[in-house]
Amino acid sequence: MPIKIALYQPDIAPNAATVIRMAACFGLETLVIEPAGFLWSDSGFRRAGMDYLDLARVERVPSWEAFRDRHGASRLILMTTAGDIALHEFSFRPGDIIMMGRESAGVPQAVHAAAAARLVIPMAAGARALNIAMACAMASHEALRQLSALPVR
Repeated sequence: MPIKIALYQPDIAPNAATVIRMAACFGLETLVIEPAGFLWSDSGFRRAGMDYLDLARVERVPSWEAFRDRHGASRLILMTTAGDIALHEFSFRPGDIIMMGRESAGVPQAVHAAAAARLVIPMAAGARALNIAMACAMASHEALRQLSALPVR
């Protein structure tokens, strides 16, 4: 698997399901660092994920500490509005984990500090942030493009 996606304590069920659906379509694993701000049985989660949730490879990780124990050897790439490297200027490597923060609060400082890189998607002046599912899709596609790992039709 060229890259993985990590969701840090996601708040919004439909956003998390949309990311998991996108990951399934690209053949990627999604790591969900809990606690999540919704129930996995949430109807909005099931509706947004549709039947793709059955195709998805999802690992639910009970905490940030457990994530670091299990995946700490991988390079952590944080997508953040506070990033210092533009997405299109970054060079992805096989095994990278692209992390998305909580919709309401991003990630804590300890997670920022653990990231090997903090990437931002350049936007028009005055724009605050993209939806995390959209930003995750953009970052995932760019990583797969760079790694020549886009799915073949």
